[in-house]
Amino acid sequence: MTVSLEQLRRCHVAVDLGAARTRVYVKGAGLVVDEPSCAAINTRTGALIAVGSFAERMTGRTPHYIRVVRPVSGGTVVDIEMAQRMLRHLLGEKLRRALRRKPRLRAAACTPHDADPLAQRATVETLVGLGARRVELVDTLIAAAVGCGLPVEQPTATMIMVCGAAATQVAVLSLGSVVTAERVPVGGEAVDHAVVQHLRLAHKLMLPSQAVRPLQIALHDSGLTPEGPSSTLIHGLDVATGLARSVQVDTAAVRNAVHAPLIAVPDVIGKVLRDCPPDLVADLTDRGIVMVGGSAVLPGLDQMLRDATGMPVAIAERPDLCAILGLGAMLEGKISPMVLDPTSE
Repeated sequence: MTVSLEQLRRCHVAVDLGAARTRVYVKGAGLVVDEPSCAAINTRTGALIAVGSFAERMTGRTPHYIRVVRPVSGGTVVDIEMAQRMLRHLLGEKLRRALRRKPRLRAAACTPHDADPLAQRATVETLVGLGARRVELVDTLIAAAVGCGLPVEQPTATMIMVCGAAATQVAVLSLGSVVTAERVPVGGEAVDHAVVQHLRLAHKLMLPSQAVRPLQIALHDSGLTPEGPSSTLIHGLDVATGLARSVQVDTAAVRNAVHAPLIAVPDVIGKVLRDCPPDLVADLTDRGIVMVGGSAVLPGLDQMLRDATGMPVAIAERPDLCAILGLGAMLEGKISPMVLDPTSE
């Protein structure tokens, strides 16, 4: 673990700045913010018009002088000033005033396992600009494992797969740290893009807005599994004429299009297992893989991984909130470190 549990217990607020959603946990109050990482700005005046879900609904529907931006990309803050403004509005004046009363406000934040020092510094500066005197950085893999109840501090292997919007991270954890980890740039956005491209190339159909999740529209309940309706009605715009058109889409073809970007995920799991010590791999035979993250609920993804790896695969109870709930558990002191009791001679 990048920081000690004692340091995290002194923190007052935890922040998970994700590419898709921003979540804030306040010690003693619980999860207070869970909104999309979006902000709408007036390019003429520089004024912030909307943040969160309201700003996300504006995507593709704004005049030319209003721009919808995402200050976080792949778990890394790419626009510090806009991220600070977005967080201020998401927290609200009442909560910001309560946090300012803390004599020395401490904050904790999730960072990707492979985040470079520049990306870590951007996260720190974002929270310092909101009034934090000290910022503790916690590996997203560790926080997510704690949030889904895995025995992170024990000398046993646990394998976790964080399925985010921009990337998927696979890691083996033991004794409170990452033994081996790999990252592949395949996430929910890549799957959505694959469906959009399939509809555009095969049916000359363009979906009306980026704000509408094309995966949910195209797959419905059939997901990546053969069960379900053989065809799905899709509404969109004709690429040639620009007029509204409805197309009956074969779900089998959509499944094949979705499988294409996901082929890399079993390969990454195999690489992590090859780099892992044999004793830990033996533990994983029974424990299997735990999936967390917003994209973990993609229908049929767990079964696809079972077939590809031959290992048990389980989805966490609240996969999208595991990272922030894990940070919150550390802040509240619910996680106890392993105590060594050496035998006396």
